[in-house]
Amino acid sequence: MKKILISGATGLVGKKLAKKLYERGYKVEILVRSKPEKSDFKSYIWNYEKGFIEEGALDNTYIFIHLAGATISKRWTESYKKEIYDSRINSAQFIYEEMKKKGIHPEAVISSSAVGIYGQTTSQQIFSENDPPADDFLGNVCADWELKALQFEKLGSRVVRIRTSTVLSEKGGALEVLKKPIELNVGAALGSGEQYFPWIHIDDLINIYFKAVEDISMNGAYNAVAPDFINNKELTEKIASHLGKKIWLPNIPKFIIKTILGEMSVLALEGSRVSSRKIENSGFKSIYNNLDQALADVIN
Repeated sequence: MKKILISGATGLVGKKLAKKLYERGYKVEILVRSKPEKSDFKSYIWNYEKGFIEEGALDNTYIFIHLAGATISKRWTESYKKEIYDSRINSAQFIYEEMKKKGIHPEAVISSSAVGIYGQTTSQQIFSENDPPADDFLGNVCADWELKALQFEKLGSRVVRIRTSTVLSEKGGALEVLKKPIELNVGAALGSGEQYFPWIHIDDLINIYFKAVEDISMNGAYNAVAPDFINNKELTEKIASHLGKKIWLPNIPKFIIKTILGEMSVLALEGSRVSSRKIENSGFKSIYNNLDQALADVIN
């Protein structure tokens, strides 16, 4: 069996992806910060900050999938911004150096990235993989994250970078946060409500990763995003409709959101459209092409 090693395998995406790969006959092994009490997969302790990885973790790795990274949905203090950065960039650098030292040459390295690479801005532009990284916090994080992934080409690996949009899932993730105020009858559009909301259903995201594992023609960056362009006002109304609720409050002013969230308020207040054309042209067919379909599945 071909070994797939996954970092960040205990997260929302990692759990589902590991399960699917295992069911399809791959030997799945995972990197963890501490040993789980119960796991379906062989796990290895690693700590990139201390330069430690358990013996045997990297041996015979056919494909390495790098999903590790601290959540961005936590107040962006200067110390936490450093954690967001280091958990992605330094961890990838550590694995690269260890593989190089041990003479390990994976067939492919598939690295998570984010549509945040295009910047937290609201515009009429539809961003594609050919657009340059933005010069803001998330743009810089994603650009450096992807540069670290590209290093693995020096080991002879095919490198795929998955630029993920907001993931909609039945459990956990962004939808829990988005639903809560609406369920409490205090939901409202944020700021102007005109900012776009790039999104993807978790099943489609898992299938993109699976395609990246099996399709050797996949190389480079791909936007993992649904083809449905939705703004914040439409998103709020559609979630309310699926919950059987009504939106009756006026839009929440920008200054209130900025006061509550600080610098990370850009996640709520800004957003542009992101193209799904490249992944579609690769032969990928999404299951959930519009938001109503996705919400019907994850809410109902």
